[in-house]
Amino acid sequence: MRAVFVAAPGGPEKLEIRNVPDPRPARQHVVIDVHATALNRADLLQRRGLYPPPEGASEILGLECAGVVSELGPEVETLKVGDRVMALLAGGGYAERVVVHENLVMPVPDGLTFEEAAAIPEAFLTAHEALVTAAELAPGERVLIHAGASGVGSAAIQLSRELGAFVIATSRSAGKLTLLRELGVHHAVCTSQEDFVELVRTVSRGRGVDVLVDFVGAAYAERNQRCLAAGGRWIVVGLLGGARATIDLGALLSRRQTLRGIVMRTRSLPEKAAIVRAFRRDFLPWIAEGRLRPRIDVVLPFESVREGHERMEANLNLGKIVLKLR
Repeated sequence: MRAVFVAAPGGPEKLEIRNVPDPRPARQHVVIDVHATALNRADLLQRRGLYPPPEGASEILGLECAGVVSELGPEVETLKVGDRVMALLAGGGYAERVVVHENLVMPVPDGLTFEEAAAIPEAFLTAHEALVTAAELAPGERVLIHAGASGVGSAAIQLSRELGAFVIATSRSAGKLTLLRELGVHHAVCTSQEDFVELVRTVSRGRGVDVLVDFVGAAYAERNQRCLAAGGRWIVVGLLGGARATIDLGALLSRRQTLRGIVMRTRSLPEKAAIVRAFRRDFLPWIAEGRLRPRIDVVLPFESVREGHERMEANLNLGKIVLKLR
């Protein structure tokens, strides 16, 4: 089969497609013939040599995919050959076939293309973990979502909206604010032109936001804390703006604030399986109903993987960049 490898740490030019042996399933694993996969920021970090795969995971890039089950391990009970599925992966998605545990696989709802389905697992499961599990977002609460035009950001906006929250979202690019409004935010902020702290204070009448979903990290840390309400929950999902920051622990204590980080890739199989099970039970029906929909920026042929990485690295994407294999 064909798969994408990183020849050496560096830029998109280091990506190359090689022929490698087909994977074989063991025990409770299945083989998926991949029809589409999607790019994530973690792929860019791995390509640069900054985010190695967890022990035992494939060195092939790709944290999610959609396709058709083609082979079953001897102990598989929940899937059959021919099922249309999407899957959360620790690696291996940029390939014509991938092997994955059956508990990390979800059915593709009727009416969704493989390209749409490939954009769901990493984005929506991460958004669900941040908003529902970590932040326990409640109807009527105020939420601030940074990088709202990203794959996970656009998923988080939709989940927040459907959960009944008042949603504020940011982007560094004024050209992306239209997308944020289309997704249903109450206020869209261009951080290169506006002070998001001041806007939050104005629209919340000085109370701040109850939940903050942070993809930026250090560059926004002090301002983020000033946005946070008493009892607010600040969930760090990414570190686009650096990893080391100064925060006011006195305010954290006196205002009963919570700072929490989440990561998906390095979680144990039982943890990931529980996340998949909860999302499948609570929110997969919303995707089937059309209440939630992955936002696709562009679908590229598999051979254009370098172009996809260049587009994401230049921060041009509005939603998910998808690679089509079949």
